[in-house]
Amino acid sequence: MSALIPVAELEQLMTLALEKSGATPAMARATARALATAELDGIPSHGASRVPQYCGHVKIGRANGAAIPVVARDSKAACLVDAKQGLAFEACTLGVVEAIRRAKAFGVSYVAVVNSNHFGAAAYHVEAIAAAGLVGLAFGNSPAAMPAWGGKRALFGTNPIAATFPRREAPPLVIDLSLSEVARGKIMVAARDNKPIPHGWALDKHGQPTTDAKAALDGSMLPAGGVKGAMLALTIELLACALSGAAFGFESDSFFVEEGKPTRIGQGFLAIDPGALAGREVFLERVETLVAAMLEDEGVRLPGDRRRANRAKALRDGIAVPPDLLAKIHALAGTAAA
Repeated sequence: MSALIPVAELEQLMTLALEKSGATPAMARATARALATAELDGIPSHGASRVPQYCGHVKIGRANGAAIPVVARDSKAACLVDAKQGLAFEACTLGVVEAIRRAKAFGVSYVAVVNSNHFGAAAYHVEAIAAAGLVGLAFGNSPAAMPAWGGKRALFGTNPIAATFPRREAPPLVIDLSLSEVARGKIMVAARDNKPIPHGWALDKHGQPTTDAKAALDGSMLPAGGVKGAMLALTIELLACALSGAAFGFESDSFFVEEGKPTRIGQGFLAIDPGALAGREVFLERVETLVAAMLEDEGVRLPGDRRRANRAKALRDGIAVPPDLLAKIHALAGTAAA
């Protein structure tokens, strides 16, 4: 049975584990904060379960624990952030800060991140953009997991994308999805727990449909929406990598094994100031008109509502962490489990 842990305690424990593994304090804090937020939002596949993976990558040098991200190229409304092959979250935080600052100055901005790593739940990165009153998009590529349409070998990543739209006196709309039929992290959790996965999620290494999560991790994911999902994955691959110089998914080794090349994938952050276009009041009126129309149908749930409900409950009750995972994190942190 999973233990319930206060989020602050879990975040502190994950920070310590990352630092003990060789991450700088700033990198460890940024990473643990993102993972704790994923747990709060009910996304354990992008939460504490990633700690052993990240720590292993830092220990063996697949991720550079000493990296300090920098703005490597600067061009007014656009810039390139170099993550220096470190864990992604500190670099992505810098990217989001730059995107907000530049959008407020120029109306729109695009920040690309290169030499990066797994950036967790994409929605995490757009929260600050919405809080600044801006429309935001975040996306990134990942190691090869899906074939090009008509192909058999894994070529594109699952390539998540998130978007956020501020509202008038209400929480922002937050849309978050990966372009595979399901996030690869869910299959990772199923494999860890020795549970089957539904038909239609993945293929094995021979290109055959499978319900075996471990066979799926050795095979490839199926795109959401068939050819449309595959084309969107191609689009994100080019936006995240061709513009930044990052490694494509097929040039990267899996996140789910310790051994492999340093990860050099890419991310992108787009921020738009509604005031630079039709105007903030027009934008807010249009958003509320659409939301009202959506809610006329009983049963419609606005994107982001479930995350907020999960967050409120987890802040009150604590976060459930499987005992074996908690023991691993304690071991990495060099602390004794309660």
